[in-house]
This record gives sequence, C-alpha cells and structure tokens, in this order.
Amino acid sequence: MLKCNVIAMLALVALGSISGSCQDRKPYAEPYRPQVHFSPRQNWTNDPNGLVHFDGEYHLFFQYNPFGDKWGHMSWGHAVSSDLLHWKELPVALPEHDGEMIFTGSVVVDEHNTSGLCKDGKPCMVAIYTSHRPGNGREQRESQSIASSQDRGRTWQFYAGNPVLDLDMADFRDPNVSWNDQIHRWVMAVALPNEHKVAFYTSTDLKQWAKVSTFGPEGATGGQWECPDLLQVPADGGRKIWALKVGINPGALQGGSGEQYFLGNFDGREFHSLPGTPVRWTDYGKDSYCAISFNHLPPGEKPTLLGWMSNWQYADKLPTQPWRGQMTLPRRVVAVKDGDSFVLSEDPVTAPLHDGAARPIRKQLAAKQEIAELLSLESPMEMQLTFAPTDAESFGVRLYSDDSHWTEIGFDTAGHVVYADRIHAGVSPGENFLVRTDARTVATRPWNLKIVVDRSSVEVFAQDGTIAMTNLVLPPTSNVKAVVFREGGTKAIAVSGRSWRLKSIWGTAR
Repeated sequence: MLKCNVIAMLALVALGSISGSCQDRKPYAEPYRPQVHFSPRQNWTNDPNGLVHFDGEYHLFFQYNPFGDKWGHMSWGHAVSSDLLHWKELPVALPEHDGEMIFTGSVVVDEHNTSGLCKDGKPCMVAIYTSHRPGNGREQRESQSIASSQDRGRTWQFYAGNPVLDLDMADFRDPNVSWNDQIHRWVMAVALPNEHKVAFYTSTDLKQWAKVSTFGPEGATGGQWECPDLLQVPADGGRKIWALKVGINPGALQGGSGEQYFLGNFDGREFHSLPGTPVRWTDYGKDSYCAISFNHLPPGEKPTLLGWMSNWQYADKLPTQPWRGQMTLPRRVVAVKDGDSFVLSEDPVTAPLHDGAARPIRKQLAAKQEIAELLSLESPMEMQLTFAPTDAESFGVRLYSDDSHWTEIGFDTAGHVVYADRIHAGVSPGENFLVRTDARTVATRPWNLKIVVDRSSVEVFAQDGTIAMTNLVLPPTSNVKAVVFREGGTKAIAVSGRSWRLKSIWGTAR
C-alpha cells in the first residue's frame, strides 16, 4: 500500500507540473495544436503504450516526460475515452522511480486473476513495461516489469518481485502482451533491437516467462528494431491472418523512424511469414511510428491501431508549445487480397467528428484544363475523393493554406506511385522535414484518397486504405483551399467525393 501511495503522490506532482505553467494561455487553442488528434496538455510525448479497453473506457497510456518538452524522465502518461477520439487526460500512471525510467509496454485485463494480483475476485489491469536503467554502453540495462491497478487504471502498484524478465542486456524492450486462446497462455513479443529480432515468450501468470521462439532478421534491418505488435486481423474470404508489426529507427523507408509489418501464421509460439509476401510498411509517410493495437476490444470491433505522429529525425525540434508530440487517428485494420497475398487496409475513425452533413464534390477538368478549385474550409476537415481513369501523367489535389504554402497529394501514373509533398507546406524544423514521400500503387485498385487535415498534419489513405501516409505540416494558417490538378494527358478528368468539417475533440475532454 505504501508503494501505491508513493506512485499516486508522484503522479499528482507530475500533473501539477502540467497545469502550472499553462494558466496564461487558453489550452488546446495554441498555434499548431491538433484538434482531432490526441496530444498532452503540456510536455513531451512519444510512443503510445498499453492501449486497452476496460469497463467501458478506452485507455491510452503514452511515453511522457512530466517535467519538460524534450525526451527524458520517461513515465507513462494516461488518458481515457469513450469513443477513441475525445480523450480526458488523467494524472501520470507510472512515474519514473528508483532510478528507472518506464519505457514502452502493454496493458492487459486479467479477467481470471492469473497473476494473483487482482483483489476481491474482480478483474484488474496489469501493465507490462520495460524498466530502463540509464547508463553508458554496457552500464545501461533493460528488463521487463509489471504493475497492477484495481481502480480502472487510476492508481498503480509496482510488483515487489520486479523485474519479471531480465536477460542482463542493454537493449531488450517494448513488451507486447496479449492472451492467446489457442495455447491458453499469455504471449509476449519483445524486441531484441540490435539483433533485428522479435523474441516470443509465454506465461500462465504474467510473472514467469519462458522463451519459445524468435523471428528475424527480415525486412529492413538498417536500424534498431522496436515496438513489436502482434495482432490477428480479419481477412477477405472470412479467414483471419496474423500481422507482426515492428518499428525501426533509423533506417525506415522514408528516412528516420518507421514501421514495417509481416503477414503470416502464429501458433501461439512461433510466427512464420507467408511465403511470397513482401515486407510492407504500416505507413508510408514520415510521421507514424510505434503504432500498436488495442487489447481487450469489445466483441465485434475490428483491430484498432494508434501510433506516434512524429519522426526521431526532428521530433525534438518541432515548434510547438507547451507540448511536443501527438498521436495519429485510431485506425481500424483488416487484410484484403493483393494478388496471391494480402495487404493491410487502414480506415481512420472520424465519423463521430463529422460536423453536419457531407458536402458533395463533383468536378471535371476539361482536356486542357490544369487546375480547378474544389472547396474552401478550415482545418480540421476530411475529404474523400475518387478520380475516374485518366491518361494524365499525374493528378491529385493541392491543399493551400495561403497563396504561398500548400501540400500536394497525387498519383504519379508514370512512376506508379501515390505521393504526399510537403516541401511548400510551411515552417520546417530541420533538413529532413521538407520532403516528398511516396508509395507504389496497384493498377487494379481505384484511384481514391481519404484525406484528414488537422492544424499540423495531413493523413492520407489511398487505394481503399491499402496505403497510409502520415505527414506533419506546419502551415501559416488553418485555411484549406483544395484545388484539383493534372499534368499531361489529353482526356478530361472527373473527380467525385464529399467533404466534412470536423469538430474539435477538446470541447468536453479537457
């Protein structure tokens, strides 16, 4: 009980530091403050942690520095929501303590008290996280520890027997834990960063873990592997398929940090990627990292991902105050056929934020017409566009914040890619920021785009969501004038779709 009280006291102190220096400005209305994406009221955040649904609430824990807007003093921040969008920030859940930082991990619902940590015969929440003891070289140590909560995540008790898994290693982190019905055990996927491997462990009680296999190295291995996430997703044909997602930093497709995924089979002990299935990326933009899935979702809900919207190349240089860091939109995930294989399709959760009825979009570019205005709104907003087949060399939409600043999203049919270009979008925090990102398209899929624009980001979902592309932008205004464009070709281009103004998530959840 004493240790639990200490945790609560530290959490209250941390929350106090959140509110103390922000009283002179209106919160959640600062320049670049996201209006439909979660960001902490103040201070630094990075990886989402412990995503779980329990007792009517979605829980978002996140890497958090209670004392500043740069990385350090890593603890678990905490927010709850009833709809995955409107988040209420709570006191720090797991603060740095005893010289150990609280790195990335999972939260599970121990419904049958397998851990022996639940009280009064009721299910409890158990966090499995990396204890990070800083040091130089071999002096650094990472091991896996647990904590439990009896009150829906409001207060936590560190387990007296921590760590529960210790290999005496400098880099061994980010446990992803879930219950496996096939073997009736808890399964942990945990990163061996420098070996480019994911190790799998099983347990009956969340305390004693037995290693059963490793996966890797495969795919991209140019940097450390981090933040593994193992999930089963519904697939075309009524089947289910396993996905193993792994973060990499540096060495991602677009530079810096990113996340690849493998599709395959998992028998509760070993993961085997499907033969002939290429390695793919969860997101082809610069700014989605360590996306993980929610545990213990209500029956019928599709697997749901949430990631950190930034890149380690420039995350600490973003000109946002008094916070630094935000999350992507939650994304429902399924697997769809892709030739003889499968690909993940991601669909952002936005419908509850639609402000009124959709505005229809219908526009046609004549054979020699190069641009035409589609609409003018303010961010946050969403648009869905479908382009009829065309012989144009490239076509798409430009999103102008003023006459001199825009983001361009388009299809390059000659290069067989979809791209997002933020070179002219606005302020740049570093040399790796003003770039164009792209991904290979599939000729048999429709030329469609779902675009969500917030105050400091553009999320794109192309070709029925099989390509996600997330990029931060720092425009001078919140205006969004959408202009359709084309280059080359001799035929007219028909564009159809709809748009919505999106309501801010901060109206009732502050």
